[in-house]
Amino acid sequence: MRRMSPHGLPRRAPWRDHLRQIIFEADTPAGKAFDVALLWAILASVAAVMLDSVTPIRARYGTALDAAEIAFTLLFTLEYALRLATVQHPFRYARSFFGTVDLVAILPTYLALVLPGAETLIVVRILRLLRVFRVFKLGRYLGEANVLLDALHSSRRKITVFLGTVVCIVVIVGSAMYLIEGPETGFTSIPRSVYWAIVTLTTVGYGDIAPQSVVGQALAAMLMIMGYSIIAVPTGIVSAAMVQTSQRPLTTRVCPGCFSEGHMPDARFCRDCGHELIAPSEPEPSPDR
Repeated sequence: MRRMSPHGLPRRAPWRDHLRQIIFEADTPAGKAFDVALLWAILASVAAVMLDSVTPIRARYGTALDAAEIAFTLLFTLEYALRLATVQHPFRYARSFFGTVDLVAILPTYLALVLPGAETLIVVRILRLLRVFRVFKLGRYLGEANVLLDALHSSRRKITVFLGTVVCIVVIVGSAMYLIEGPETGFTSIPRSVYWAIVTLTTVGYGDIAPQSVVGQALAAMLMIMGYSIIAVPTGIVSAAMVQTSQRPLTTRVCPGCFSEGHMPDARFCRDCGHELIAPSEPEPSPDR
């Protein structure tokens, strides 16, 4: 019968628990140093891929860049294997967001062996920089991110109504402009006229289509002025929701069950799956006790 730890998890080798804290936690000096070194490696690997796409640099340093890419891929493969070896549920981690990103970060190099050109997909490694929110233990940034998400979630109905109103405006104005200007000035269809209305309302103004008649220009001017006023609407909705949202300081503790982060300092259970949390500073009882 497998011995269980006080947290309800099967007891594992001490080295696995120690390695898990280094790899997954940013609350210890060793864990922070590991993640900082990992981020520098990610940046260096992405930079190498970008430099490899420059023809003069590729012609002069192609061999060195290829060797660097192989080295980075082997390093990230080892790191991915260690993550799977140290978590309680390897397949669950492999299906998680970060687990998927870690796998996708190393696949392009191996795919390039059978699919020439696939190595350019290596730039997806930049997604791994999302770990920076754990690395420096920036709990305030995790907290602000949750405030923004909560504000967007609470404002979703208002934003939906706002977007629906915008869609109605561009369809109506686009259709009217199609009738006013016609194909002679570039408004060859209602969809193309709606495209012009969207570009005008968002104040982008590509200029590839422009009304020529006085009536059309007057309608365009009204739509431009309306665009400036509309920009402030979603900002005000989200800002009002953010004022009403407050968050306590969060930590970088990782749930051993679902690998989610951003828990309250005094939390004992995961806010997503309910799994009991293990404090990074809490020592694991020795097997002989």
